Amino acid sequence: MAVPPRGLKTVPRQPPDMRRFRIGSAFGIPIQLDLTFLLVLPLFAWIIGTQIEQTTELLNGTLNAGLDVAVLTDGALVWVLGIGAALGLFTGVVLHELGHSLVAIRYGFPIDSITLWLFGGIAQLSEMPEDWKQELVIAIAGPIVSIAIGAVCFVAFQILPSGAGTIVESTRFILGYLALMNIALAAFNMLPGFPMDGGRVLRALLARRRSYARATTIAAEVGKIFAVFLGLFGIFVLGNIFLAGLAFFIYIGAAGESRQTSMRAAFEGVTVADVMTPADHVTTVADDMSVRELIQTMFRERHTGYPVKRSGEVVGLVTLEDARAVQEVEREAYTVGDVMTTEIITISPETDVMDALTSLQQNSVGRLLVTDEDGSFEGLLTRSDIMTALSIIKSSSDYTAIGESETETVRPESRIER
Repeated sequence: MAVPPRGLKTVPRQPPDMRRFRIGSAFGIPIQLDLTFLLVLPLFAWIIGTQIEQTTELLNGTLNAGLDVAVLTDGALVWVLGIGAALGLFTGVVLHELGHSLVAIRYGFPIDSITLWLFGGIAQLSEMPEDWKQELVIAIAGPIVSIAIGAVCFVAFQILPSGAGTIVESTRFILGYLALMNIALAAFNMLPGFPMDGGRVLRALLARRRSYARATTIAAEVGKIFAVFLGLFGIFVLGNIFLAGLAFFIYIGAAGESRQTSMRAAFEGVTVADVMTPADHVTTVADDMSVRELIQTMFRERHTGYPVKRSGEVVGLVTLEDARAVQEVEREAYTVGDVMTTEIITISPETDVMDALTSLQQNSVGRLLVTDEDGSFEGLLTRSDIMTALSIIKSSSDYTAIGESETETVRPESRIER
């Protein structure tokens, strides 16, 4: 009979994202490509290549470029221009994100990575600044870099002589294109579509006279309204599905960050010890219990995960998924010790609840074992524990709901009882 894996179902602390791969670094910041970028880069190159004539007319009209359409549309040159302009455009996106990142680092906020993906670039801050001045400067740094890139490209475009041959004409086309697109990128990012740059600028300005949580709520609502109009405009006016997709992600991002900020405000000063299930209330199972008995226990107690003990010590964690790995006819023959996970994630009782939630999300697990400095089992923390605590805090008589008051939120100081 097939033997289920023993101790091999480990949970890494930061599981790799198989959709992304690193291509290099700048100023110590890893630069990654999302797999979706490998789709959008050729798409942009193709779109630019098929619109060389229209783009040339635009540059001639706006920059008085004097570009020769006949030269630029000669044979395969259109695809060379498309690829060159697309690469230049996304290089500008990386520099835009580096602008945000370097300022954030200057203020003491580490950058996990810069990622290029379907809708551009993302600088992933390990923590968002709650000082409105810092957020304002970080937010406008990216558009300022884009404007600077546009200005440099425009100056170089003006320096090069027109009608000086195919190579120079092609270079002038790419420089003119990048000059316009980087200015357009800066302008678009400054629209109030939180969590875009303009939305973060709006939140920073709102936070001058409001709490950070309240400012986030208002900025997120403005961002969602903006996303709806952008999506409708993209679909019904421009017929642009890409723009509609961007609007969707703006809406989701605004809602997600608003929810995260609300939770962080609610859990301010609340630790894992306040919301965990204490060890004396946690049901444990023995490592020699059969898998069939385990499933019966899960059905009876309506729990899908248990710490596993051997000789009074916690030696692993077993879940319903582990039990299901054993065929039904073999569940009497196998024990919990055969299927349990032995490499488990632990957390300290003094850890902030939001940090614990981040650990749950990053590691894609449903529960964390709580241990003290000596490794003694103190309790169990699950997603349900956190969500239940959040509901209790928000319904408490001395909790002021986010968005209903400009004063600081007051929370119960004693631990939350279930």
